[in-house]
Amino acid sequence: AGGGAAGDETAYSLFWAVEGRGRRGVTCDLRRAEGQALFRRLAAHADVVCENFRPGTMEEWGIGPADLDPRIVMVRISAFGQDGPYAQRPGLDRLGVAYGGLMHLTGEPDRPPVRPGVTVADYLTGVFAAEAALAALYRRDAKGEGRGAVVDASLYGSVLRILEWTVAAYDKLGTVRQREGNRLSNSAPLDNYRSGDGRFVCIVAGSDANFARLCRAMGHSELVDDPRFRTLAERARHGEEINAEVARWAAQHTAAELEELCVAHDVPVATAYSASEIALDPHFAHRHDLVEVADPVVGALRQQAPYPRLVGEAQPVPAGAPRLGADNEAVWCGLVGLSQAELDE
Repeated sequence: AGGGAAGDETAYSLFWAVEGRGRRGVTCDLRRAEGQALFRRLAAHADVVCENFRPGTMEEWGIGPADLDPRIVMVRISAFGQDGPYAQRPGLDRLGVAYGGLMHLTGEPDRPPVRPGVTVADYLTGVFAAEAALAALYRRDAKGEGRGAVVDASLYGSVLRILEWTVAAYDKLGTVRQREGNRLSNSAPLDNYRSGDGRFVCIVAGSDANFARLCRAMGHSELVDDPRFRTLAERARHGEEINAEVARWAAQHTAAELEELCVAHDVPVATAYSASEIALDPHFAHRHDLVEVADPVVGALRQQAPYPRLVGEAQPVPAGAPRLGADNEAVWCGLVGLSQAELDE
């Protein structure tokens, strides 16, 4: 989806331009018996098959795990998993964020929960599923077991996995973790402080060592000996006061000045970057964090580089995201073995 047919550039998705890169694009109607037969022939050349239809759909089409080579690793991504009372519900990223518990924790304590800024459940599930697929391939090949696997990866499950101590605290202590905004009840000072030029700078100085460094950066070393701020526990107890002190100081400086002062005193700091700031930052440029991809629709397009990198090896530049059906001939004829006449049909 998103690739667009040749000659149709009216609704091109830049999301597709980023996430479709490095792939081959073919068309196959899985609702028809001919398409299902083609899919089985294509899957015979694969180590991994990844699908994200509603559970049971692949089986209805005769292309489920039982219909394919048992050596194949099939990755099945869905909102709620392949079984359970919610399995047949429709679902998208935001439902995974909500049911996984992250939405409840995100936002200010006196405001409604908010979603993260990107489709975090989609990305997390993809990463966890890829890790599981690689583990299954290692077991099949390196361990010599010879069999594939079915990976059941739900959107809510990937979010649930990153909830830190949230579930354990409820289980052992009865504590229901709540939204805390940018601050924490057990640590201070830390926040995204507004600078004098209207930007937001994240400063994290909860530990005793970092707090002392921040006080020196602020020119207020006396705060270290203030009874309210002498220990982490005291600073957390008086979080409003110490965060207010830092906020007043931050408002007197530009974001660049705040970063410079914090870096000079070894205080953890980062400005909340927009895309324009990412594009201009010399650190990103030095590490080649952005790469120019030759997109077949919009041309040269700068975007995130493949991540992570392998040290000592050239950084790969992925091919542009394919148009819809761009690789039909190469895949269906060159790989699967259809004749040109069969493809034309």
